[in-house]
Amino acid sequence: MTYKTPLRDMRFALDQMAGLPGLMRSGAYPDLSPDMVDAILSEAAKYCDEIVAPLNAESDRRPTRLENGIVRTSPGFKDAYRHYVDGGWNSLAFPEEWGGQGLPGTLANALVDALNGASMAFAIGTTLTTGAVKAILHAGTDRQKKTYLPKMVSGAWTGTMNLTEPQSGSDLSGLRAKAEPAGADPDGSRRYKISGQKIFITYGDHDMTENIVHLVLARLPDAPEGTAGISMFIVP
Repeated sequence: MTYKTPLRDMRFALDQMAGLPGLMRSGAYPDLSPDMVDAILSEAAKYCDEIVAPLNAESDRRPTRLENGIVRTSPGFKDAYRHYVDGGWNSLAFPEEWGGQGLPGTLANALVDALNGASMAFAIGTTLTTGAVKAILHAGTDRQKKTYLPKMVSGAWTGTMNLTEPQSGSDLSGLRAKAEPAGADPDGSRRYKISGQKIFITYGDHDMTENIVHLVLARLPDAPEGTAGISMFIVP
């Protein structure tokens, strides 16, 4: 069956349920117009239908594999991701300060829906990067933001979230990964040595980008037990 992005349904949901017209009237997005929304959705549909959707069958026939210690994604994934980055799709709703387009997250969510409909195996990698970017935007230091956000917002680097361990899944209270202080940089930024085991990390390794930025949950030596003692560390 050939996937076809349901543009009419998506536009109805954006207009009647997600409140996109109200966002446009609010003045928060002065350059956004109905015609621009239509153009973005049409191009997103073209990308998803023509480039992403065909990945499904091919990835079933030739799945991602580990080859001489290197994770090789299925044929077509690297090219599809290059089109994703070149088209500016990763930067759609991120702040302009960091190279994003500053458009509503509501509109970006429509793209996520289309991507998942076309190929969830491909799309889920992009959503993990989105989550990592949001975490650094919210809690990162100025130095961390300057180091990671431009590349991650553009999509040149991807991101992950490293939570799950063999003994600790949805219940993170049993998390055992450790973070030991390991000095500091000249600007005073602290460094840590991370040890432990993580499993089931979505897009934890691949060959589509030059760098993968891992956000890793671990405990400091004096951390209390339970979820209150968990910290997050950037491991590029």
